[in-house]
Amino acid sequence: MASHIVGYPRMGPKRELKFALESFWDGKSTAEDLQKVSADLRSSIWKQMSEAGTKYIPSNTFAHYDQVLDTTAMLGAVPPRYGYTSGEIGLDVYFSMARGNASVPAMEMTKWFDTNYHYIVPELGPDVNFSYASHKAVNEYKEAKALGVDTVPVLVGPVSYLLLSKAAKGVEKSFDLLSLLPKILPVYKEVITELKAAGATWIQLDEPVLVMDLEGHKLQAFTGAYAELESTLSGLNVLVETYFADIPAEAYKTLTSLKGVTAFGFDLVRGTKTLDLVKAGFPEGKYLFAGVVDGRNIWANDFAASLSTLQALEGVVGKDKLVVSTSCSLLHTAVDLVNETKLDDEIKSWLAFAAQKIVEVNALAKALAGQKDEALFSANAAALASRRSSPRVTNEGVQKAAAALKGSDHRRATNVSARLDAQQKKLNLPILPTTTIGSFPQTVELRRVRREYKAKKVSEEDYVKAMKEEIKKVVDLQEELDIDVLVHGEPERNDMVEYFGEQLSGFAFTANGWVQSYGSRCVKPPVIYGDVSRPKAMTVFWSAMAQSMTSRPMKGMLTGPVTILNWSFVRNDQPRHETCYQIALAIKDEVEDLEKGGINVIQIDEAALREGLPLRKSEHAFYLDWAVHSFRITNCGVQDTTQIHTHMCYSHFNDIIHSIIDMDADVITIENSRSDEKLLSVFREGVKYGAGIGPGVYDIHSPRIPSSEEIADRVNKMLAVLEQNILWVNPDCGLKTRKYTEVKPALKNMVDAAKLIRSQLASAK
Repeated sequence: MASHIVGYPRMGPKRELKFALESFWDGKSTAEDLQKVSADLRSSIWKQMSEAGTKYIPSNTFAHYDQVLDTTAMLGAVPPRYGYTSGEIGLDVYFSMARGNASVPAMEMTKWFDTNYHYIVPELGPDVNFSYASHKAVNEYKEAKALGVDTVPVLVGPVSYLLLSKAAKGVEKSFDLLSLLPKILPVYKEVITELKAAGATWIQLDEPVLVMDLEGHKLQAFTGAYAELESTLSGLNVLVETYFADIPAEAYKTLTSLKGVTAFGFDLVRGTKTLDLVKAGFPEGKYLFAGVVDGRNIWANDFAASLSTLQALEGVVGKDKLVVSTSCSLLHTAVDLVNETKLDDEIKSWLAFAAQKIVEVNALAKALAGQKDEALFSANAAALASRRSSPRVTNEGVQKAAAALKGSDHRRATNVSARLDAQQKKLNLPILPTTTIGSFPQTVELRRVRREYKAKKVSEEDYVKAMKEEIKKVVDLQEELDIDVLVHGEPERNDMVEYFGEQLSGFAFTANGWVQSYGSRCVKPPVIYGDVSRPKAMTVFWSAMAQSMTSRPMKGMLTGPVTILNWSFVRNDQPRHETCYQIALAIKDEVEDLEKGGINVIQIDEAALREGLPLRKSEHAFYLDWAVHSFRITNCGVQDTTQIHTHMCYSHFNDIIHSIIDMDADVITIENSRSDEKLLSVFREGVKYGAGIGPGVYDIHSPRIPSSEEIADRVNKMLAVLEQNILWVNPDCGLKTRKYTEVKPALKNMVDAAKLIRSQLASAK
């Protein structure tokens, strides 16, 4: 029986790696301490897969920060600003690239395809000197071997690596990244040769860009690259792994005729159309790694359905050439259901986390080999049946309300310029108004109070008192800094999605269902298992309390429906857009209650709108249509004088700018600073934008404190392309993860910069 896992979460079942990394970064532990935690995690993962009977166990999918950054280190492609010259790349250079250091900024981070994971984007150009500079892949293979586990080393494939890179600063934007193939392939050859010498018999090259819309010359690059690697790969079994979507027919043709490749891996969960391609023709004698267990969700596999898919494929590729696999790396799912003590048994029976998915893959492989575990299969069928018929899943009232949405497109009654005039009369803001995105630092003390309240060790009265004191502190600080539109700092919130999900019906929460977002940062997505509704107001109490402490406008702070959807594990028994409309109706109730409660500025964050964009262009229009519609549903009922803000992360926006305008928010704030004003180019190119806009003026993901000159310089760049009467001045994102010692000076410099430019504009008049 043949089973395979594409990759595995690195953080550990209780986020061991996160705590080890942060301790190391804070100087509280040594590199040896960090390496020991890492080695223990790796060995337990390999052991777990091996004991479950997994035949093809991956190595080198562990990373201290990110697998693409590991590849950058392997290739010695360190940007010059980090001062690296030669030799094995150590943790200092590695973490400087990931996080920046006192003197130079970090490399850009962006989303890994359409997941909520972020990778560090390689910065390349014609002058990069590639050299074999990190032996991690070989070291980890040997480490597993010493533990008695023969693994399949995993590398990010050379073509995907280049296509996921960007031209470094100062390099022509039109630079052809693929022209670097002849320079990186020699390093790949060295790595592969060393892996062979160390005893590897299989190697996995991840080439996920094959699921994207690729032009002909990009597909030819695959053909050329693998032809070049063919002699080095000979004697190895080579798996080229793809994931996250259907593979287009042209790319399938290219992939299945690559030289030197013995096996092909496909995501058959999000790529059901790939099945038709395989059935229409699969190269004789090659292996098919069939990704039937979902690596991106937490639902238990439907064994009966998977088995029938696998049996059909067996007829095409042959019994001994079919391998049961996960749809992608399990990096994107939670680690182990065993650590969920609070979930009730019924919901738990519907779920499978990474550790359970290893068992599922092996159970399917055994069943395929004629050793079906009948007890396991009937328990699986019973759990699926209970989910289908559970009254907890269906709420008729919600179904009706969502069905009734069909007739309207839910637009506000007047256009944005008329609304902005009405709002300005009411709010009376200066030109270039300053604000922040929502959260303020969460101190150890604050987290402690919240934790103890949750554990019922602190009374509600004491909890509210502590939160009120914190809100007062944040309001006073903002007034002292002379910020124009205030926030309450969100001290009562653990997470921008979880906080709402806990107050909505149809959501369940895990204790340890953490998933890596980037570096040591993990998120704990809620599980949407049923119809969604809002039993009672969620935020009005806190926002009204905060507004009563100041005469300045206080922003109500909500998370938008699309972001709640995209940052949750979503039910897979109805289309995603139906779930999204249900959430939109719940948020609409909240928006209207905030307005009634005297809140005149309401921010509805759609940080993740862009994240849900399908990988293939042909599917964009449908997604954007329902996503933008969901946003409009939330605020179509408010008065003209109520100012609706939205916030978005990651400004690869140029392709969806018309959808953003169609959201019809009054003000949009956008994370911008890490991507060097790419965002502004869209306005330079003449897109007319009449609503308020606040491109972030400094990067909150880094501890660095920008000077007021630097911020003023940024604002002036923005004024070159945006009207002064619509520009807002704000940081990139919420400040939750920063320390007050960083936040205070940074915000002071931000306000100073805004005031400086206001006075310059006034005197220019």
